[in-house]
Amino acid sequence: EVQLQASGGGLVQAGGSLRLSCAASGFTFDDFAIAWFRQAPGKEREGVSCISSSDGSTWYEDSVKGRFTISSDNAKNTVYLQMNSLKPEDTAVFYCAAALGLRVGDLDPYLMDYWGKGTQVTVSS
Repeated sequence: EVQLQASGGGLVQAGGSLRLSCAASGFTFDDFAIAWFRQAPGKEREGVSCISSSDGSTWYEDSVKGRFTISSDNAKNTVYLQMNSLKPEDTAVFYCAAALGLRVGDLDPYLMDYWGKGTQVTVSS
């Protein structure tokens, strides 16, 4: 059974940090790109960051460049999203998702094969 378990969300003040984790199981982790998406109330789901488990290439959405860092621990089948300098506009439900063979620059929610349940990130001003 494929599972993507996201965790690490919470309430933080503006300027603070959180680290999200996405633990994967039930598929060959090294063959997949793992991504983080977020969805704020009333807005469409948008890609935040993506990492290729095979070659380590990464992609970031412009608004998070320099603040967020995605990393992968292939031994643990886990992807992390370190989020620093958080802003109120980062408030959203964050989801992790996986896609077989996806190039990180082609991130699109419709191309993802598996989704985890979301974790809420709330940034207060």
